[in-house]
Amino acid sequence: MNPLPGVSIVVIGRNEGDRLTRCLASVQAASRQLGNVELIYVDSGSTDDSLRVARAHGALTLMLRDGQPSAAAARNLGWQAASWPFVMFLDGDTILDPGFLPAALAEMRQEDVAVVWGHRRELQPMQSVYVRVLDLDWIYAAGDTAFCGGDALMRLDVLAAVGGFDATLIAGEEPELCSRIRAAGGLIRHVDLAMTLHDLAITTAKAWWQRAFRAGFAYAAVAARLAGRGDQLWQDELYRTRRDAVLVLLLALLPVPLLLVSPWPVLTLTALLTMPLLLVLRSAARARWKSPDLGTRLLYAVHSHLQKLPILLGQIAYARDAAAGRARAVIDYKKVQPR
Repeated sequence: MNPLPGVSIVVIGRNEGDRLTRCLASVQAASRQLGNVELIYVDSGSTDDSLRVARAHGALTLMLRDGQPSAAAARNLGWQAASWPFVMFLDGDTILDPGFLPAALAEMRQEDVAVVWGHRRELQPMQSVYVRVLDLDWIYAAGDTAFCGGDALMRLDVLAAVGGFDATLIAGEEPELCSRIRAAGGLIRHVDLAMTLHDLAITTAKAWWQRAFRAGFAYAAVAARLAGRGDQLWQDELYRTRRDAVLVLLLALLPVPLLLVSPWPVLTLTALLTMPLLLVLRSAARARWKSPDLGTRLLYAVHSHLQKLPILLGQIAYARDAAAGRARAVIDYKKVQPR
Protein backbone atom coordinates (compact mmCIF):
# COMPACT_ATOMS: atom_id res chain seq x y z
CA MET A 1 0.00 0.00 0.00
CA ASN A 2 1.39 3.41 -0.98
CA PRO A 3 2.07 5.78 1.92
CA LEU A 4 -0.15 8.82 2.14
CA PRO A 5 1.34 12.00 0.62
CA GLY A 6 2.44 14.88 2.80
CA VAL A 7 -0.03 17.54 3.92
CA SER A 8 0.54 21.08 5.15
CA ILE A 9 -2.21 22.08 7.56
CA VAL A 10 -2.76 25.84 7.64
CA VAL A 11 -4.68 27.14 10.66
CA ILE A 12 -5.70 30.79 10.75
CA GLY A 13 -6.92 32.65 13.81
CA ARG A 14 -7.22 35.78 15.87
CA ASN A 15 -7.86 35.73 19.62
CA GLU A 16 -9.43 32.26 19.54
CA GLY A 17 -8.43 31.43 23.12
CA ASP A 18 -9.18 27.83 24.10
CA ARG A 19 -10.75 27.18 20.71
CA LEU A 20 -7.28 27.36 19.16
CA THR A 21 -5.87 24.90 21.69
CA ARG A 22 -8.61 22.42 20.75
CA CYS A 23 -7.96 22.94 17.06
CA LEU A 24 -4.21 22.39 17.28
CA ALA A 25 -4.68 19.31 19.48
CA SER A 26 -6.99 17.82 16.84
CA VAL A 27 -4.35 18.45 14.17
CA GLN A 28 -1.76 16.66 16.28
CA ALA A 29 -4.11 13.68 16.66
CA ALA A 30 -4.65 13.52 12.90
CA SER A 31 -0.91 13.87 12.30
CA ARG A 32 -0.23 10.65 14.18
CA GLN A 33 -2.20 8.78 11.50
CA LEU A 34 -0.67 10.49 8.50
CA GLY A 35 2.97 10.93 9.41
CA ASN A 36 3.99 13.55 6.84
CA VAL A 37 2.23 16.60 8.27
CA GLU A 38 3.41 20.18 8.55
CA LEU A 39 1.47 22.52 10.84
CA ILE A 40 1.43 26.22 9.99
CA TYR A 41 -0.40 28.78 12.13
CA VAL A 42 -1.10 32.25 10.73
CA ASP A 43 -2.13 34.87 13.27
CA SER A 44 -4.04 38.03 12.34
CA GLY A 45 -3.01 40.31 15.18
CA SER A 46 -4.10 38.41 18.29
CA THR A 47 -3.75 40.14 21.63
CA ASP A 48 -3.91 36.85 23.55
CA ASP A 49 -1.21 34.16 23.71
CA SER A 50 -2.19 32.42 20.47
CA LEU A 51 1.33 32.53 19.01
CA ARG A 52 2.84 30.95 22.13
CA VAL A 53 0.18 28.23 22.13
CA ALA A 54 0.78 27.48 18.44
CA ARG A 55 4.53 27.18 18.95
CA ALA A 56 3.95 24.85 21.90
CA HIS A 57 2.02 22.57 19.52
CA GLY A 58 4.94 22.49 17.10
CA ALA A 59 3.53 24.90 14.53
CA LEU A 60 5.47 27.16 12.24
CA THR A 61 4.00 30.51 13.30
CA LEU A 62 3.50 33.43 10.94
CA MET A 63 2.12 36.88 11.67
CA LEU A 64 -0.07 38.61 9.12
CA ARG A 65 1.09 42.21 9.12
CA ASP A 66 -1.76 43.94 7.40
CA GLY A 67 -3.65 47.06 8.41
CA GLN A 68 -6.91 45.31 7.43
CA PRO A 69 -6.38 41.58 8.02
CA SER A 70 -8.65 39.07 6.32
CA ALA A 71 -9.04 35.30 6.20
CA ALA A 72 -8.01 35.38 2.53
CA ALA A 73 -4.73 37.19 3.25
CA ALA A 74 -3.97 34.88 6.18
CA ARG A 75 -4.58 31.75 4.11
CA ASN A 76 -2.36 33.08 1.33
CA LEU A 77 0.47 33.64 3.77
CA GLY A 78 0.00 30.08 5.03
CA TRP A 79 -0.07 28.18 1.75
CA GLN A 80 2.85 30.18 0.37
CA ALA A 81 4.95 28.80 3.25
CA ALA A 82 3.75 25.20 2.71
CA SER A 83 6.23 22.43 1.90
CA TRP A 84 3.91 19.54 0.98
CA PRO A 85 1.82 19.06 -2.21
CA PHE A 86 -1.54 19.25 -0.40
CA VAL A 87 -2.81 22.01 1.90
CA MET A 88 -5.60 21.58 4.44
CA PHE A 89 -7.11 24.90 5.54
CA LEU A 90 -8.71 25.17 8.98
CA ASP A 91 -10.14 28.04 10.96
CA GLY A 92 -8.86 28.30 14.52
CA ASP A 93 -12.33 27.66 15.96
CA THR A 94 -12.65 24.20 14.38
CA ILE A 95 -11.75 20.63 15.36
CA LEU A 96 -10.42 18.35 12.62
CA ASP A 97 -11.96 14.90 12.35
CA PRO A 98 -9.11 12.33 12.39
CA GLY A 99 -10.64 10.30 9.55
CA PHE A 100 -11.11 13.11 7.07
CA LEU A 101 -7.64 13.58 5.59
CA PRO A 102 -6.98 9.92 4.65
CA ALA A 103 -10.32 9.80 2.83
CA ALA A 104 -9.83 13.21 1.20
CA LEU A 105 -6.34 12.28 -0.01
CA ALA A 106 -7.81 9.15 -1.59
CA GLU A 107 -10.16 11.40 -3.60
CA MET A 108 -7.14 13.37 -4.77
CA ARG A 109 -5.90 10.31 -6.67
CA GLN A 110 -8.25 11.57 -9.40
CA GLU A 111 -5.96 14.17 -10.91
CA ASP A 112 -8.61 16.72 -11.88
CA VAL A 113 -9.95 16.89 -8.31
CA ALA A 114 -8.45 20.12 -6.97
CA VAL A 115 -10.43 20.60 -3.74
CA VAL A 116 -12.02 18.13 -1.33
CA TRP A 117 -14.26 19.15 1.55
CA GLY A 118 -16.59 17.32 3.90
CA HIS A 119 -19.16 18.09 6.56
CA ARG A 120 -18.59 20.96 8.96
CA ARG A 121 -21.04 20.79 11.87
CA GLU A 122 -21.44 22.72 15.09
CA LEU A 123 -19.68 21.50 18.22
CA GLN A 124 -22.48 22.78 20.49
CA PRO A 125 -25.65 22.99 18.37
CA MET A 126 -27.84 23.50 21.44
CA GLN A 127 -25.69 26.36 22.78
CA SER A 128 -28.32 28.81 21.55
CA VAL A 129 -31.24 28.95 19.16
CA TYR A 130 -28.95 30.74 16.70
CA VAL A 131 -26.34 27.98 16.69
CA ARG A 132 -29.07 25.35 16.50
CA VAL A 133 -30.41 26.70 13.20
CA LEU A 134 -27.09 27.80 11.72
CA ASP A 135 -25.79 24.25 12.18
CA LEU A 136 -28.12 23.25 9.33
CA ASP A 137 -26.60 25.90 7.07
CA TRP A 138 -23.43 23.78 6.91
CA ILE A 139 -25.23 20.80 5.36
CA TYR A 140 -24.68 20.29 1.63
CA ALA A 141 -25.36 17.34 -0.64
CA ALA A 142 -22.33 15.25 -1.57
CA GLY A 143 -20.89 15.41 -5.07
CA ASP A 144 -19.01 17.85 -7.28
CA THR A 145 -19.97 21.39 -6.26
CA ALA A 146 -19.45 24.96 -7.40
CA PHE A 147 -17.60 26.04 -4.25
CA CYS A 148 -16.31 24.97 -0.85
CA GLY A 149 -16.14 26.55 2.60
CA GLY A 150 -13.18 27.70 4.66
CA ASP A 151 -12.21 24.18 5.74
CA ALA A 152 -10.95 22.24 2.72
CA LEU A 153 -8.08 20.21 1.30
CA MET A 154 -6.49 21.74 -1.81
CA ARG A 155 -3.66 21.00 -4.20
CA LEU A 156 -0.74 23.35 -3.65
CA ASP A 157 0.13 23.53 -7.35
CA VAL A 158 -3.45 24.53 -8.21
CA LEU A 159 -3.41 27.27 -5.58
CA ALA A 160 -0.17 28.62 -7.04
CA ALA A 161 -1.44 28.37 -10.62
CA VAL A 162 -4.61 30.41 -9.98
CA GLY A 163 -2.94 32.90 -7.62
CA GLY A 164 -4.52 31.84 -4.33
CA PHE A 165 -7.27 33.70 -2.53
CA ASP A 166 -8.39 37.21 -3.44
CA ALA A 167 -7.08 39.18 -0.45
CA THR A 168 -9.31 42.16 -1.24
CA LEU A 169 -12.39 40.16 -0.20
CA ILE A 170 -13.39 40.35 3.46
CA ALA A 171 -15.70 37.34 3.08
CA GLY A 172 -16.71 34.89 0.36
CA GLU A 173 -13.11 34.32 -0.69
CA GLU A 174 -13.54 30.54 -1.00
CA PRO A 175 -16.30 30.58 -3.68
CA GLU A 176 -14.37 33.22 -5.63
CA LEU A 177 -11.23 31.05 -5.57
CA CYS A 178 -13.26 28.00 -6.56
CA SER A 179 -14.60 29.89 -9.58
CA ARG A 180 -11.05 30.33 -10.87
CA ILE A 181 -10.18 26.71 -10.08
CA ARG A 182 -13.24 25.49 -12.02
CA ALA A 183 -12.34 27.77 -14.93
CA ALA A 184 -8.90 26.11 -14.99
CA GLY A 185 -10.51 22.66 -15.20
CA GLY A 186 -10.38 21.63 -11.54
CA LEU A 187 -13.17 19.87 -9.67
CA ILE A 188 -14.49 20.86 -6.24
CA ARG A 189 -15.63 17.67 -4.50
CA HIS A 190 -17.84 17.47 -1.42
CA VAL A 191 -17.60 14.08 0.28
CA ASP A 192 -20.18 12.60 2.65
CA LEU A 193 -17.75 12.45 5.57
CA ALA A 194 -17.26 14.29 8.85
CA MET A 195 -14.55 16.94 8.37
CA THR A 196 -14.65 19.46 11.20
CA LEU A 197 -16.60 20.54 14.24
CA HIS A 198 -17.05 24.29 14.50
CA ASP A 199 -17.59 26.57 17.48
CA LEU A 200 -19.82 29.30 16.10
CA ALA A 201 -20.50 30.77 19.56
CA ILE A 202 -23.39 33.01 18.48
CA THR A 203 -25.59 33.70 21.48
CA THR A 204 -27.16 37.09 20.71
CA ALA A 205 -29.46 38.51 18.06
CA LYS A 206 -26.86 41.17 17.30
CA ALA A 207 -24.20 38.56 16.42
CA TRP A 208 -26.73 36.62 14.32
CA TRP A 209 -27.62 39.84 12.47
CA GLN A 210 -23.97 40.77 11.86
CA ARG A 211 -23.19 37.32 10.48
CA ALA A 212 -26.10 37.53 8.03
CA PHE A 213 -25.11 41.09 7.08
CA ARG A 214 -21.59 39.84 6.32
CA ALA A 215 -23.03 37.02 4.21
CA GLY A 216 -25.00 39.55 2.17
CA PHE A 217 -21.92 41.67 1.67
CA ALA A 218 -20.00 38.57 0.53
CA TYR A 219 -22.75 37.46 -1.88
CA ALA A 220 -22.72 40.86 -3.56
CA ALA A 221 -18.93 41.24 -3.67
CA VAL A 222 -18.31 37.77 -5.10
CA ALA A 223 -21.24 37.89 -7.54
CA ALA A 224 -19.97 41.22 -8.90
CA ARG A 225 -16.55 39.72 -9.61
CA LEU A 226 -17.91 36.52 -11.14
CA ALA A 227 -20.46 38.23 -13.37
CA GLY A 228 -17.63 39.71 -15.42
CA ARG A 229 -16.29 36.20 -16.04
CA GLY A 230 -19.62 34.77 -17.11
CA ASP A 231 -19.90 32.69 -13.93
CA GLN A 232 -23.50 32.68 -12.69
CA LEU A 233 -22.65 31.63 -9.12
CA TRP A 234 -24.82 33.58 -6.64
CA GLN A 235 -26.49 35.70 -9.34
CA ASP A 236 -29.85 34.00 -8.73
CA GLU A 237 -29.31 34.18 -4.97
CA LEU A 238 -28.99 37.97 -5.16
CA TYR A 239 -32.32 38.26 -6.93
CA ARG A 240 -34.10 35.83 -4.59
CA THR A 241 -32.76 37.62 -1.53
CA ARG A 242 -34.11 40.96 -2.73
CA ARG A 243 -37.46 39.44 -3.61
CA ASP A 244 -37.78 37.54 -0.32
CA ALA A 245 -36.65 40.49 1.79
CA VAL A 246 -39.37 42.65 0.23
CA LEU A 247 -41.91 39.90 0.96
CA VAL A 248 -40.82 39.71 4.62
CA LEU A 249 -41.11 43.48 4.94
CA LEU A 250 -44.57 43.47 3.38
CA LEU A 251 -45.76 40.73 5.73
CA ALA A 252 -44.41 42.74 8.66
CA LEU A 253 -45.75 46.16 7.65
CA LEU A 254 -49.03 45.48 5.83
CA PRO A 255 -51.17 44.26 8.76
CA VAL A 256 -51.70 47.67 10.38
CA PRO A 257 -53.01 49.64 7.34
CA LEU A 258 -55.02 46.66 6.07
CA LEU A 259 -56.71 46.14 9.41
CA LEU A 260 -57.61 49.83 9.59
CA VAL A 261 -59.44 49.79 6.24
CA SER A 262 -60.75 46.22 6.16
CA PRO A 263 -64.50 45.71 6.66
CA TRP A 264 -63.71 42.17 7.87
CA PRO A 265 -60.84 42.64 10.35
CA VAL A 266 -61.03 39.12 11.77
CA LEU A 267 -60.81 37.51 8.33
CA THR A 268 -58.05 39.90 7.30
CA LEU A 269 -56.02 39.19 10.43
CA THR A 270 -56.44 35.45 9.92
CA ALA A 271 -55.21 35.73 6.33
CA LEU A 272 -52.24 37.87 7.35
CA LEU A 273 -51.23 35.37 10.02
CA THR A 274 -51.75 32.39 7.73
CA MET A 275 -49.43 33.60 4.96
CA PRO A 276 -46.18 33.66 6.98
CA LEU A 277 -47.19 30.39 8.68
CA LEU A 278 -47.56 28.69 5.30
CA LEU A 279 -44.18 30.03 4.18
CA VAL A 280 -42.52 28.66 7.30
CA LEU A 281 -44.20 25.27 6.95
CA ARG A 282 -43.15 25.03 3.31
CA SER A 283 -39.53 25.86 4.16
CA ALA A 284 -39.52 23.39 7.05
CA ALA A 285 -40.82 20.65 4.72
CA ARG A 286 -38.08 21.40 2.19
CA ALA A 287 -35.44 21.06 4.94
CA ARG A 288 -36.48 17.49 5.84
CA TRP A 289 -33.24 16.14 4.37
CA LYS A 290 -31.21 18.37 6.70
CA SER A 291 -32.76 17.31 10.00
CA PRO A 292 -35.31 14.76 11.22
CA ASP A 293 -36.34 17.08 14.07
CA LEU A 294 -39.45 19.11 13.22
CA GLY A 295 -38.80 21.74 15.90
CA THR A 296 -35.32 22.44 14.56
CA ARG A 297 -36.64 22.61 11.00
CA LEU A 298 -39.36 25.10 11.97
CA LEU A 299 -36.80 27.32 13.70
CA TYR A 300 -34.53 26.97 10.69
CA ALA A 301 -37.37 28.02 8.40
CA VAL A 302 -38.04 31.16 10.45
CA HIS A 303 -34.31 31.96 10.44
CA SER A 304 -34.10 31.39 6.68
CA HIS A 305 -36.76 34.03 6.01
CA LEU A 306 -35.78 36.59 8.65
CA GLN A 307 -32.09 36.57 7.69
CA LYS A 308 -33.02 37.92 4.25
CA LEU A 309 -33.31 41.41 5.79
CA PRO A 310 -29.72 41.72 7.09
CA ILE A 311 -28.48 39.90 3.98
CA LEU A 312 -30.18 42.51 1.82
CA LEU A 313 -28.66 45.31 3.91
CA GLY A 314 -25.24 43.71 3.43
CA GLN A 315 -25.75 43.73 -0.32
CA ILE A 316 -26.77 47.38 -0.21
CA ALA A 317 -23.68 48.18 1.89
CA TYR A 318 -21.45 46.54 -0.72
CA ALA A 319 -23.08 48.53 -3.52
CA ARG A 320 -22.59 51.79 -1.62
CA ASP A 321 -18.97 50.98 -0.81
CA ALA A 322 -18.25 50.02 -4.40
CA ALA A 323 -19.82 53.24 -5.69
CA ALA A 324 -17.78 55.32 -3.24
CA GLY A 325 -14.57 53.34 -3.82
CA ARG A 326 -14.37 52.39 -0.13
CA ALA A 327 -12.75 49.26 1.30
CA ARG A 328 -14.65 47.88 4.29
CA ALA A 329 -12.87 46.33 7.28
CA VAL A 330 -13.59 42.75 8.30
CA ILE A 331 -17.12 42.34 9.68
CA ASP A 332 -16.59 40.44 12.93
CA TYR A 333 -19.50 38.91 14.81
CA LYS A 334 -17.56 36.92 17.42
CA LYS A 335 -16.40 38.03 20.82
CA VAL A 336 -12.82 37.43 21.91
CA GLN A 337 -12.68 34.23 23.94
CA PRO A 338 -10.60 34.69 27.08
CA ARG A 339 -8.10 31.98 27.90
